[in-house]
Amino acid sequence: MLDAKDMTETAAVAHGLPPRDEDGNLRADFVDRVAEAIAAADTALLRDMVGDLHEADLGELIEALDSDLRPALIELLGADFDFTALIEVDDSVREDILEELPPETVAEGVRELDSDDAVYLLEDLDKEDQAEILDQLPPPERVALARSLDYPEDSAGRRMQTELIAVPPTWTVGHTIDYLRETAELPDRFYEIYVIGSDQRLLGAVALDRLLRTRRPVEIDELMDPERHRVRATDDQEAVARLFEHYNLVAAPVVDGDDRLVGVITIDDVVDVISEEAEEDIRALGGVKSDEELSDTVWTIARGRFNWLLVNLATAFLASSVLGLFEGSLEKMVALAVLAPIVASQGGNAATQTMTVTVRALATRDLGHANAWRVIVREALVGLVNGLAFAVITGVAAFAWFRVPELGIVIGLAMICNLFAAAVGGIAIPLVLHRLRVDPAVASGVFVTTITDVVGFFSFLGIATLWFGLK
Repeated sequence: MLDAKDMTETAAVAHGLPPRDEDGNLRADFVDRVAEAIAAADTALLRDMVGDLHEADLGELIEALDSDLRPALIELLGADFDFTALIEVDDSVREDILEELPPETVAEGVRELDSDDAVYLLEDLDKEDQAEILDQLPPPERVALARSLDYPEDSAGRRMQTELIAVPPTWTVGHTIDYLRETAELPDRFYEIYVIGSDQRLLGAVALDRLLRTRRPVEIDELMDPERHRVRATDDQEAVARLFEHYNLVAAPVVDGDDRLVGVITIDDVVDVISEEAEEDIRALGGVKSDEELSDTVWTIARGRFNWLLVNLATAFLASSVLGLFEGSLEKMVALAVLAPIVASQGGNAATQTMTVTVRALATRDLGHANAWRVIVREALVGLVNGLAFAVITGVAAFAWFRVPELGIVIGLAMICNLFAAAVGGIAIPLVLHRLRVDPAVASGVFVTTITDVVGFFSFLGIATLWFGLK
């Protein structure tokens, strides 16, 4: 516990202490000062130090603090704490904090958030915890959040913001502008006005720039775009992201099954979706669970990675069993044991290149039935060209190493076979898995690696056995 003198010195140091260094990293001494202020329950100093931080910086600070200090920081700041910062932290960190805070505190913070951020904050909590927090909210806010939480995970309904501006088609431009100026309960940022009928069905949208450039007496229905791109609340968030990308959208209205306007999705939500999906694909290619976080415990991470490593071990035994078929050949020519892993490894790397491009093309819908065969042929030719190139390189290297000309020819032929198989397998396996509705990002790697190992070992040792007459 700091005494009065220590607190005075801490305050003096804290004032003017920038949270980040010249490289943009969070300063360790700044984190230490904040931790000391929390331990001393110095609310005034905390407000001076972190009160003006951007929510992203505040979220990074929260992750840098010890777990027992995080809820204390929030409770000490009280109404001055921006709950948007909790959107910026790892899921496991956020869940631990929310479980430690009283439901009343969380409910008060949720009320200050946009509805999409509030849903994101609550969606990973247990149903009981969600209900306990929702019970603390006024009925209109409670009903809106509960409805959003009822939509499927990763759907537009979970991502949408229910705060929007909707007007009837009979209003004039002047009436609409006056409404925007005089109404306090409006979204912080909006890009277009939505036009709805008496039954709440979406009729169209009016962009803000067009609204402001039009004379006041003009009616809204003369300005609205009735063909405005809209999304269903049940649409998958990846489909929504592709819609935004394809049509260069900034915002899109969200409707229910009866075409009634229920929310809006904006570009900041879509950027988050694109980032999350890309990160998920990258992790899946490495056999890492999509929800693994840097803040997870050793046991959680080890348990999450174990099953996929076990599958890889089984396929590794399968590939190694090919070596057993040529045990006699390996005993008679040690050079084969030295060179065989080179062929398999080169094939694995080539397959990974093809597989990465294929999985990403499937995710972005750039690869489909219309162009699948053309791309397969192209990748096969790429594998053949690279196979020929590396056949020459490895053949010369093998000859220089072991001074056996025939060995260079053998490894060259094996390299051609394996790089061709790697290219075909790298695209064919993800396509087959996609057709079977299995995520190719998750399952492709182990199958492709097994194929390249088996083909690499079998082609090299098989050709060597035939060429040298080994038994």
